[in-house]
Amino acid sequence: MAGVRAGFFSTAGGRRYRLLRHEPLGLGHAFRGRSIPAARASPDDVPGSTQYQGPSDTIAPMSTAEVPVSSSTSSTRPWLAAFASAIIPGTGQFIAGESRRGWSLMAINAGILVVVFLFFRDTVTTLSHWVSPNSLAIMMVGNIALLGYRIWAADDAYRLAKGRGPRVATKNTSAVFASAAVLVAVLAVPHVVFGYYDVVQYDLITSVFSAEPSSGSETTATSPPTVGETASSPAGAAGSDSTTTTEVQSTGVIWDGLERLNVLLIGGDFGTGRTGIRTDTMITVSIDPETGEAAMFSVPRNWTQAPLPDGMGVWDCDCYPELINELWIAGERYPDAFPGPGTPSENAVKGVISEFLGIPIHYYAMVNLDGFVDIVDALGGVEIYVPSTVIDEEYPNEDGTSYERIEIAAGTQKLDGHLALAYARTRNQDSDYFRMNRQRCVIEAIMEQADPASLALNFGKLADVIKETMTTDIPIDALPEFIRLLPDMDLENVVSVRFIPPDYHLKYRDDGQPGRVANVELVHEHVDLVITDPERAIAELGLERLEDVCGDPAAS
Repeated sequence: MAGVRAGFFSTAGGRRYRLLRHEPLGLGHAFRGRSIPAARASPDDVPGSTQYQGPSDTIAPMSTAEVPVSSSTSSTRPWLAAFASAIIPGTGQFIAGESRRGWSLMAINAGILVVVFLFFRDTVTTLSHWVSPNSLAIMMVGNIALLGYRIWAADDAYRLAKGRGPRVATKNTSAVFASAAVLVAVLAVPHVVFGYYDVVQYDLITSVFSAEPSSGSETTATSPPTVGETASSPAGAAGSDSTTTTEVQSTGVIWDGLERLNVLLIGGDFGTGRTGIRTDTMITVSIDPETGEAAMFSVPRNWTQAPLPDGMGVWDCDCYPELINELWIAGERYPDAFPGPGTPSENAVKGVISEFLGIPIHYYAMVNLDGFVDIVDALGGVEIYVPSTVIDEEYPNEDGTSYERIEIAAGTQKLDGHLALAYARTRNQDSDYFRMNRQRCVIEAIMEQADPASLALNFGKLADVIKETMTTDIPIDALPEFIRLLPDMDLENVVSVRFIPPDYHLKYRDDGQPGRVANVELVHEHVDLVITDPERAIAELGLERLEDVCGDPAAS
């Protein structure tokens, strides 16, 4: 039985030939590819076959494709093709010599890029998708499909490159495993990271925000004030006919038909060592959806005998007689006294603040003290201009069981969560009313300074904190609309009003208990003025824009 051995040589004329030697298996020695001296080749060699040194040797012409390739090149080329197509599908096919397939994959890539561009064409659209459960689900499906496409492209490029070259046994298995590990990382890591953020975000918005649709929700609130109403007939004053139970219908946008969108921001003091929730911070943000003009109305915690909406309350005064920051606790104690679409506590706070300001409260969001600290820390701190040094010799810590000395120097300061909360919370050296100013400045600073890099790096922790410490009745389907509203808002020109004594003081309580009673009619008149004519309100009421209150005068 004969076998075939092959070798390569050149003639004097530079023509390449393949030597085929027929010999018995196991007996002849392998031809090692040595060049045949020119003297042993006939000048009359012709293409086809030429006899050489006996009947068992045949010389045949060799094509360019049969030029020997080094084993190192043969082993690395498939991996190079796989890596290339893992990064950009189709480039590996070009390396493997399959240009036609490479161009086909490039066309698919172009289609994918068009879809991605349309889905994430600008910042607002991108953020809107990130707060929509349906969009998050679509993005996860797309993420998995894209991973599968890249894996297939890399594998296809590897096989094509492997099949076109000579089979070379790779002795360095460590290099093979290392190449495979790097390839898997290149393929999987981007999709794993994207999937992580997608899942965390989906869990966050479905855990915190209401699943109830924003359309058709009933809100017990006073009707918005209109131009021309005066202090003698304020919109939504206690006992007036303007208090109604209304049904807000939406036709795709949450503020359709609304002149103002009003959201109540609450700072709840319900950390360790405290009984019940005291709503020490109550700031209503009122936004004109058409123009983006915004106003902030701060209600102090120590007003008493606040008016109640019709159908609420169990008190003879038709008001809530105690401190207004105890409303959440009142809802828990007297659930039947605060009917409405939400929990009794939610109905109590939204209803009373609505009557106090004379505007409907559409949504609320509450964060507790511990959550505030963690949120600021997750954002990398907040930079605040401190107009004068703040000192508190006995500042109560977040745990509610210990005290410490706090000193925050005047000037621009970078505060962590603990100090930012202390700055917004302390009132030892001044009063509740100075504290309200600081609270507004801290909120504004956080809104302006939220760093995308810090958000991304601390997203998991931030999501956990929000889930544990935030409650709201904002529906999920309203979140994209809130996002689309952001570019129109002018945060630097927000008009801010504090309804504090003595300007809004009407009288002291007549039952001998401590507490002030607010001039609610005057409150309504000024809210109406700020909403309808903010420039006139600034001039007549001596108001300041938030930037003037919180900014560094030396920087302007």
